[in-house]
Amino acid sequence: MSQDTWDDVDRYIDEHLVGADPALDAALEDSTAAGLPPIAVTPAQGKLLYLLARSIGARAILEIGTLGGYSTIWLARAVAPAGSVVTLEADARYAAVASTNIARAGFAELVDVRVGAALDSLPPLAAEQRDPFDLVFIDADKPNTPEYFKAALELTRPGSLIVADNVIRDGAIVDPAERENPYVLGAQRLHELLLDEPRVSATTIQTVGAKGYDGFTLALVN
Repeated sequence: MSQDTWDDVDRYIDEHLVGADPALDAALEDSTAAGLPPIAVTPAQGKLLYLLARSIGARAILEIGTLGGYSTIWLARAVAPAGSVVTLEADARYAAVASTNIARAGFAELVDVRVGAALDSLPPLAAEQRDPFDLVFIDADKPNTPEYFKAALELTRPGSLIVADNVIRDGAIVDPAERENPYVLGAQRLHELLLDEPRVSATTIQTVGAKGYDGFTLALVN
């Protein structure tokens, strides 16, 4: 199978199960116009996040890595109107684009966009003594994914879901030639951590689509 086929299948899924969406389409268009990297989740992946959040009745969500706010809007829709989303973004310019996109979608009051490196933003978040998060979506700088996962464990409860994106990386996770790649090392360290972590039950799913060959890890907090 080729990338062209994966793209065609994703378009088919989008047309039949996602559909056109002015707020989400505008978020992608504005992100592109602002020069943000084209690394947002696909529409089908965004809807998967939405469905996961809805399926567990999530009312509090933490997102690590906002980019232009595309996935944030999906998550906000899942918890609206009574829930909340906290999203962490290291790049102030990305956060500004995201805030505009989120506001246009009608979620300015529901979403808390926090600017700064996530490793710096997470400890103050834990110190706020807020209710646990029902779902955490990790989609930031990949070398730090294991650290984000450990922080997420301290911010969740039994029954919460933690989702980490981009953990397969075209199969590089098992490629000896990639052993010095920090992105791959982050994915490998995550799996090593999960191997001995009794507080979660986890699996990783390989995916193909418009973003190529990759995958995500899904962990249920016990």
